[in-house]
Amino acid sequence: MESRFHSELEQLKMTILKMATLTEDALGKSVKALVERNDDLADEVVEGDQEINLLEVEVDRHSLRLLALDQPMAKDLRFIVGSMRIAVDLERIGDQAVNIAQRAHFLNSRPPLPPNHAIVDLADTALEMLRSVLAAFVDQNAELATCVCKMDDAADELNYKILKDSLDSMTTEAPTVERSVQNIIAARCLERVADQATNIAESVIFMVKGVNIKHHCQQD
Repeated sequence: MESRFHSELEQLKMTILKMATLTEDALGKSVKALVERNDDLADEVVEGDQEINLLEVEVDRHSLRLLALDQPMAKDLRFIVGSMRIAVDLERIGDQAVNIAQRAHFLNSRPPLPPNHAIVDLADTALEMLRSVLAAFVDQNAELATCVCKMDDAADELNYKILKDSLDSMTTEAPTVERSVQNIIAARCLERVADQATNIAESVIFMVKGVNIKHHCQQD
């Protein structure tokens, strides 16, 4: 019985990792679609979102079965609850990738705006946070998860810079307003990815330490 239970836990972990791989891939493609003006990549992101959604449903189904049939305790219980939380955040990151891909489609149909290095920096930060927090999940590394939490301030600052630069551009060049708004939305999506990576970090810390730091991501 115990062997079957731990096999089921490992299967749950593998489902989360499959979902994470697809989500990270979607985010990377959406950023490339935006920066490189690539409609084909944007289409791939939109078309692939359903698979991420289905995996979230699978995580829920699997987790609820384990909770109902095995009544796990302590760290195993925290792992299952944390996995359900992580699946929600991964699905939301997938949605943000779709939003960015849709912004890319719009912008690609218009003349290009001047290069905005801050949005590339923000994308790099969001992707780094996502990759690091997934590594923290795999290794059950609370210290690495805490480091991810601390990166969120940098993402917030870059989002603010993009907003300010875009507003300045709209003030001085009226024809860029519509495109600048799309850039602001894309930046906001990336900033939300950073927030959701932080949420995943909180879930990893909960799994490992049994400490709920939701909305207060810091090392206790």
